[in-house]
Amino acid sequence: MTSETEIKSHTPTPAGEFPVEQVPPMPKEKGLSSGMWIALAIVAVIVLLIVLFGIAARSSSQHTLEKTTAIAAIPSVNVIYPAPSTLSSEIALPGNTQAFTDTPIYSRTSGYLKSWYFDIGAHVRKGQLMAQIETPELDQQLQVAQADLKSSQANLDLANVTSARYQNLLKTNSVSKQETDVAMSDAAAKQAAVDASMANVRRLEQLQSFEKVYAPFDGIVTARNIDIGALIQAGENTTPKELFHLAAIGKIRVFVSVPEAYSPAIKDGGKAALTLDEYPGRQFIGTIARNSSAIDQTTRTLNVEVDIDNPKSELLPGAYVFVHFKVPEHAVSLMIPSDTLLFRAEGLRVGVVRNGRVQLVPVTIGRDEGANVEIASGLTTSDAVILNPSDSLASGQEVQIANHVDESAPLMEKKAGSQ
Repeated sequence: MTSETEIKSHTPTPAGEFPVEQVPPMPKEKGLSSGMWIALAIVAVIVLLIVLFGIAARSSSQHTLEKTTAIAAIPSVNVIYPAPSTLSSEIALPGNTQAFTDTPIYSRTSGYLKSWYFDIGAHVRKGQLMAQIETPELDQQLQVAQADLKSSQANLDLANVTSARYQNLLKTNSVSKQETDVAMSDAAAKQAAVDASMANVRRLEQLQSFEKVYAPFDGIVTARNIDIGALIQAGENTTPKELFHLAAIGKIRVFVSVPEAYSPAIKDGGKAALTLDEYPGRQFIGTIARNSSAIDQTTRTLNVEVDIDNPKSELLPGAYVFVHFKVPEHAVSLMIPSDTLLFRAEGLRVGVVRNGRVQLVPVTIGRDEGANVEIASGLTTSDAVILNPSDSLASGQEVQIANHVDESAPLMEKKAGSQ
């Protein structure tokens, strides 16, 4: 069966015309549909948004990094707020007790110890015999000196008789004036020899009296360094040996080094209390006897002597004690830890954070408690004081506070919270 198309293609043409080949028509080009264009637009918008979001995120991260770096470059500090002072109106300073009179006992003469009568801890009275020394050489020297004295006295007697005889003969011109003068001069010389011999005898008798060692004052024997038969040497060319050590403890002295800041409060005649670990809960009241009236340039302290009556000998020399002095209270005083202080060439300073920056504030210390110090002037309770400040800390430096402390909290709680 022949199709219509084939029939049309073989249709004869009119006479005189050439047949024209029938060419099939070209198909029309098919374009993108509107839905596809919309999809492409949405994809393009999404890609654009992703690019813009990435750029914005990178810019934000860069800004955050710069901000974080800037914040990290600012030093962080811990602060504390000053608290009202809790110190009492007295200071306690260490000291050592001393005997009111403390004397080593030496021998003035050489010899051998014959006997001693008091040992350590013994109470002696003034004038009591403490020891006896044998001095055989000194005894012989005294005998020689006494014999020389007798010889000198005999010579003096003869010279006096001769001088008197010549003076009588001179009256009758039986002897010359020259012979009389010689006789009188010889008598005077013999008198001088007698005086010298008597002085030597007295010197040796005095040395012999030192054979007996007596107590120079009432006290307690704190040391005995000799025993029977010990050789005792005395003289300029020998090192003396201490026989006894005697201490009078009826009254005790205590020397205390008072810091310069408290020196104006120390007045002669004032009272001071003494406490010891041996007597818990007890106080011994003493009197400020004197002070050196000069500040020691090495320790910056005032040397003060406190005298305390000790009738029962309860206080012993050499004991470690605390002496309590009354000091005036400051009208307004605050407490801060000692590790907030800065020692600078221009004076004592503390670092205070104000409006995010450091300000070095000069302060005056009232009393020192060790871990804490009392500030008499320079700070208020609202000042944020820097703990453990760096030595390089300077005024105007920007800092940030790392801790948050309650201003109303006690000082120790503030410090614990800051750590």
